[in-house]
Amino acid sequence: MPPILPWIAHFYTATGAVIALLATGTTFAHNFRAVFIYFVVATFVDSTDGALARALKVKERLPHFDGAKLDDIIDYLMYVFVPALVVWQADLVPTAFPICAAMVLSSAYGFSQANAKVASTDHFFTGFPSYWNIVVIYLYVLQLPQRTNAIILAVLAILVFVPIRYVYPSRTVALKWPTLVLGTMWAVVFTWIIWRLPAVDGLWTMISLVFPVYYVALSLWLQFHR
Repeated sequence: MPPILPWIAHFYTATGAVIALLATGTTFAHNFRAVFIYFVVATFVDSTDGALARALKVKERLPHFDGAKLDDIIDYLMYVFVPALVVWQADLVPTAFPICAAMVLSSAYGFSQANAKVASTDHFFTGFPSYWNIVVIYLYVLQLPQRTNAIILAVLAILVFVPIRYVYPSRTVALKWPTLVLGTMWAVVFTWIIWRLPAVDGLWTMISLVFPVYYVALSLWLQFHR
């Protein structure tokens, strides 16, 4: 295998940092539909870079380079930092700074935990897995009162510290195929919701909430039946 090929996988992962930069600039321009589209693109990269890395055997070919650390840095930017900026710039809460600070600080703790991603016979996240990008899109689309948004975000920030184990959608063994099928359907509907913005009418949002409810219910069921 040519020496350059394993670096292609890391470069592909690193494009997430560029996407985060573009999303940040677009957030300050208040073009939130574009920001959410960047979220979708970044999630696609994050969902596919692992398969590329395994195919190119990056751990064996480049043992001195920590691709997992690179992935965590970009995940923090796209799933935590940029969503916090959206909360601030979109006026989703009455007093932005304390809530945004809670988001970035709690997730900094969560990302730094050695058991944040647990791999055993099953796979799961420990504590709320910082899906702030998804949460923020829902809050933007649902147009809930600012105080309600603040309460939701504050509760989720607290849940980062609560050691509940959440499903790792692509790797948790229990009900893996139903989760993958429902997750794929949800991703299509959710992308459609973003594409339709600024339109927020119709039942698409309510339909899309089926999977998050399933995800939380399955996570809690597995947590209390371990």
